[in-house]
Amino acid sequence: MLELPSSLRAATLLAQVRARRPRVHCLMNTVVQKFTADGITVVGGIPSMTSSFEEIGSFVAKADALVVNLGTLDAARREVIRLAVGVANAAGKPWILDPVHCDYSPSRLAFARELTGLGPAIVRGNTAEMALFEEAGSAVRICTGPVDRLADGGRSVRIANGHRWMAAVTGTGCLTGGVIAAFMAVEPDKLIAAASALVVTGVSAELAAREAKGPGSFGVAFLDSLSEVGADELLLHARIEDDRN
Repeated sequence: MLELPSSLRAATLLAQVRARRPRVHCLMNTVVQKFTADGITVVGGIPSMTSSFEEIGSFVAKADALVVNLGTLDAARREVIRLAVGVANAAGKPWILDPVHCDYSPSRLAFARELTGLGPAIVRGNTAEMALFEEAGSAVRICTGPVDRLADGGRSVRIANGHRWMAAVTGTGCLTGGVIAAFMAVEPDKLIAAASALVVTGVSAELAAREAKGPGSFGVAFLDSLSEVGADELLLHARIEDDRN
């Protein structure tokens, strides 16, 4: 029987990320690069962000996992993404696809579907985006919202951790994608890795909201919580449920 996520597994993987310091390369929405890089760093990973066509192959080759986020997309970035995915696949490195706003533009949707056919480990998006990806090959599907739902064909779970201010701070979703990539670098079971990362970010958000006065101070407090959250908080606050029933 396939393993299901648990708070204990999340705590164990968080400790492994902090010990191993995996490298995560992000082809990221340019609006949120710093926030995402900070989030990966405080959780224990090492981020890189270049989107240079001349450099991307070398950076992905040195990374342990890749994030492909379609947030700010143009013709040059499409070619860089194709090259990065090719390098990652050739080296057996896991990558996550976030098809941001693929429901807004036919050309963006076509590109997102092209990428989905190249074998991402995870496809992650909101309800509107994921409605266009009923089939995603062998990828773990994550549908984000007040409750995040994850499925890989044999398992389906929901993570109920988080806080409403996450939706009010630009980049929390992109940051979460980077944290998921860091967890994929230390855990071969991609659903376990993703669920554990979502527990870590969700519990951290709940703890941050206790200290924050609003969305502005929440963004800072969220990074602080990510850097400090540990096994005790995860075991106490994680809300993971089997979603097959």
